[in-house]
Amino acid sequence: MKILKVEDKATQKAFLELPVHLYKADKNFIRPLDKDIKMVFDEKRNKYFRHGSCIRFILQDDAGKTIGRIAAFINRKTLNSFDQPTGGLGFFECVNDKKAAFLLFDTAKAWLAAQGIEAMDGPINFGDRDKWWGLLVDGFYEPCYCCNYNPPYYQQLFEDYGFEVYFKQYTYYRKIAQELAANYADKAEHILSNPDYTFEHLKLSNLAKYIEDFRLVYNRAWVKHKGVKEMSTQQARAIMLQLKPILDEKIVWYTYYKGECIGFFVNTPELNQLFVKHVNGKLDWIGKIKFLYHKWRKTAKTMYGIVFGIVPEHQKKGVEVAMIVRAAETIQDKDKVIYEDFQMNWIGDFNPKMMNVAEQIGGKIYKTHHTYRYLFDREKEFKRHPVIV
Repeated sequence: MKILKVEDKATQKAFLELPVHLYKADKNFIRPLDKDIKMVFDEKRNKYFRHGSCIRFILQDDAGKTIGRIAAFINRKTLNSFDQPTGGLGFFECVNDKKAAFLLFDTAKAWLAAQGIEAMDGPINFGDRDKWWGLLVDGFYEPCYCCNYNPPYYQQLFEDYGFEVYFKQYTYYRKIAQELAANYADKAEHILSNPDYTFEHLKLSNLAKYIEDFRLVYNRAWVKHKGVKEMSTQQARAIMLQLKPILDEKIVWYTYYKGECIGFFVNTPELNQLFVKHVNGKLDWIGKIKFLYHKWRKTAKTMYGIVFGIVPEHQKKGVEVAMIVRAAETIQDKDKVIYEDFQMNWIGDFNPKMMNVAEQIGGKIYKTHHTYRYLFDREKEFKRHPVIV
């Protein structure tokens, strides 16, 4: 077997297309958009290169066939947020061969160690947590957009190498038409009857306002999480403008207290279901026509929860319950929306409050991903992600 650094068109193509060959018999696999993978490794387009570095490798067998791949990366803004300098690895794909997998892990580890790194998390993204984060270990259904999907044997490869679970990520599922529990609505009533609290769905005609509201709530609600930095106005604007072509106004909700934004509930049509599964990774002009066609046909019947948050001062008051009750009045109206299923993505097991919200509204764990950590010093005590209280 031979490790090759990805540095020319041939190795870039091999890296990109390996999953197509590995998953050709898997009916649930949906090929990601090529542009989404390429963007991660594009120094001009991925902002993480401003304060980080990244390398990719492929693994070939003795006949020259590509049988594995891996990326390793360093985010200098967050690497010292932990008990030891911590880097990452991701975009791991490999045949079911422990020797091959371990060679890929060893290669990533060696590159990281040479730069003073003492631990590696994986599989994660050289980018934000909302994409390509965690190893699928339960719920091998069709993947959602930019979510990791892999065969079950990957879990054994990671754990046999010595990776330990740093945290688990849950995707919750419920039917849109499912009624909210009566006691849930009762809990919301004291907030809904208080005129200081108001609720509204996004209006694209006033997008700039909602971008800033999103940024302010995010910075108050998420910065206390380990490894999460403040979001700038430019970052918030970039996120929303990227989402704009697929936003459905009636499924993006904001909460205000005396006119100040204190929470949001951001959902989109599930893009893999909407169009990605129909374009074989290519968003060329034919792919764009297919996107417009399926958007017009309203093909996606799954509403996908991207992010939900309430600022700390208004948590544990029933505000999150009230926002969901108010949003449900519109979302469950079949004359206004067409969704049948709801998937709420990326709730870490270190966030019991959000797990509780998902469960209170009738959500059940549908998929589980593991984010692993591997300490280079095998004698050092391993610590899981701290629980948010």
